[in-house]
Amino acid sequence: MIEMPPLQFAETNGIRMGFYEAGPKTDAPPVVLCHGWPELAFSWRHQIKALAEAGIRVIAPDQRGYGATDRPEPVEAYDMEHLTGDLVGLLDHLKIDKAIFVGHDWGGFVVWQMPLRHPSRVAGVVGVNTPHWDRAPMDPIALFRQRFGDQMYIVQFQDPAREPDRIFGSRVEQTFDAFMRKPAPRPADAPPEQPIAGVGASARLNLAFPQMIANYDAKHDPRTPI
Repeated sequence: MIEMPPLQFAETNGIRMGFYEAGPKTDAPPVVLCHGWPELAFSWRHQIKALAEAGIRVIAPDQRGYGATDRPEPVEAYDMEHLTGDLVGLLDHLKIDKAIFVGHDWGGFVVWQMPLRHPSRVAGVVGVNTPHWDRAPMDPIALFRQRFGDQMYIVQFQDPAREPDRIFGSRVEQTFDAFMRKPAPRPADAPPEQPIAGVGASARLNLAFPQMIANYDAKHDPRTPI
């Protein structure tokens, strides 16, 4: 297991943010690694080690609501203004002028907003599996609901009555066992898929939650654990 650097904390944008830092402090812009869901800064442990050994200063925060960082209750506390403001406050705490922001998954949506909202603090942006999109033509939740139905996990999480936290609390090991595996390969005799693009474009993706987890059995999973 690769060890993480010591956990540090910064007071930023009204919250206490936990973060990890490694590599030399130079005049070059550091790299800020922003994780996705359901992840933590720990997801970047291999990249933190590699970048630091390459002589690059690297910073990996637990984003708002995750891990060692504060978890405000209001939904409105998680809009892009707050999420990008957290990163600006982290730079201020570390007395950093500009940084290169790398975002994976939902972290990618955050870092693509950085040059739009805080251009003077951005030296570059890297999106890992999350491209920059134009503003959706309709409410994103309505789009997901129309494309995948009410059981799609993002749609389901909008309804407090469904107690989304209980989904994870009841089957933590099974949930993360399903997430943390490489994608299953398509069968050789599967019909070819036409090129597609856009949010939720593929009808073959099973994004229903918790049905996806409830029907998952690790004994029959052909994928290799990551």
